[in-house]
Amino acid sequence: MTPDKIAHFRERLLEEIERLNSQMDDLGKRDLTRPGHVEVTYPESGSNSEDDNAAEVTEYADELSIEARISSELRDAQDALKALDAGNYGVCKYCKKEIDEKRLEARPSSSSCINCKKILTQEM
Repeated sequence: MTPDKIAHFRERLLEEIERLNSQMDDLGKRDLTRPGHVEVTYPESGSNSEDDNAAEVTEYADELSIEARISSELRDAQDALKALDAGNYGVCKYCKKEIDEKRLEARPSSSSCINCKKILTQEM
């Protein structure tokens, strides 16, 4: 990979990390015991009706799911940045072949080539 491409992907990854950190901050207070996570608080409407309780549980479950997804994406982006610094960015962690640049453009934090990803997700 050329120095220009490395600089390009570094910038993309830093932007992605910043965006994901901003989303985490919007979700809640940072969890100091688990880096890369936030404390998702249970929403209290103040009512004890079954409808309100169901809405609270649904909202809480949704926020937990969102937090888990953002946390995973953040970890992937940070790992990709570490790989870039180590000089092995853009190499599939399964087959060790180069990841197509079009895939990296679409998802700079990709750690697997399209073929290995399809096998892992059973799309073949």
